[in-house]
Amino acid sequence: MNILEAIFLGIVQGLTEFLPISSTGHLTLSGKLMNLISTNNPEHWTAFIAVIQLGTLLAIVIYFWKDLWRIFFSFISENFKNRKRFSNQNLDSQMGWYIIIGSIPVIVVGLLFKDTIEGALTKNLYVIAGSLITLGIILAIAEKIGKFNKEMKDIKWYHSIIVGIGQTLALIPGSSRSGTTITAGLFIGLNRETAARFSFLLSVPAILGSGLFEFYQALEYIDKSQLLMMGVSTIFAAISGYLTIEFLLRFLRKHSTFIFVYYRIIIGGVILLLIALNVILP
Repeated sequence: MNILEAIFLGIVQGLTEFLPISSTGHLTLSGKLMNLISTNNPEHWTAFIAVIQLGTLLAIVIYFWKDLWRIFFSFISENFKNRKRFSNQNLDSQMGWYIIIGSIPVIVVGLLFKDTIEGALTKNLYVIAGSLITLGIILAIAEKIGKFNKEMKDIKWYHSIIVGIGQTLALIPGSSRSGTTITAGLFIGLNRETAARFSFLLSVPAILGSGLFEFYQALEYIDKSQLLMMGVSTIFAAISGYLTIEFLLRFLRKHSTFIFVYYRIIIGGVILLLIALNVILP
């Protein structure tokens, strides 16, 4: 891997982690087209992804720093220092509970199906293409039937569970964490910007937990000669991730998600075509 490839992959990670189009799918497709995924040592590619994923975590923490600090401070204050009943807690403290509750499904499913998730299917382009197309269609359905009449203040504990269940679908390669959680948010009536904002806040524990765990597991496979390239990719993932969050929240204030629906279906079809033409191996 050279410096330009490292920069490109970092940008791809930052863009696709937060747009509802699947970072795993795009990184895997990019890696195969650039001949960076070794069939003999696929662990090196997994290690690379684990490292640069921390860049997108940095992006979301920086962008939502004030929100996360308020949520953390209020949660500690109203649950431990000056304990209050849940119904009497402010929105920030309640949001802390919603993030915790919404994170439970992905933790449980992730632990139960850890081996399957980390297995060969992770890099299988048939699975990725199928997920891109299928979840794109489901997002379109959410756009058609969603009421878009709820804001952050209207979120309840059962909404966080529904969005949390949606987040478990992100464990399927090609589905997209932001895609599945935004889709779930639209189904329960959140407006588009609120669905994206709640999606990003809910993703912090999941990205932090899975990212650090995958990073720890990948330590023995990290190629020391590529540490500089990993660092470059991580920095560009953080920068592009931050800009993508800003873009998406502004975009969804006035536009639907149909552009991402069309893109998912097209890129899924392109992947299947490339496999059929033997340009890439599944």
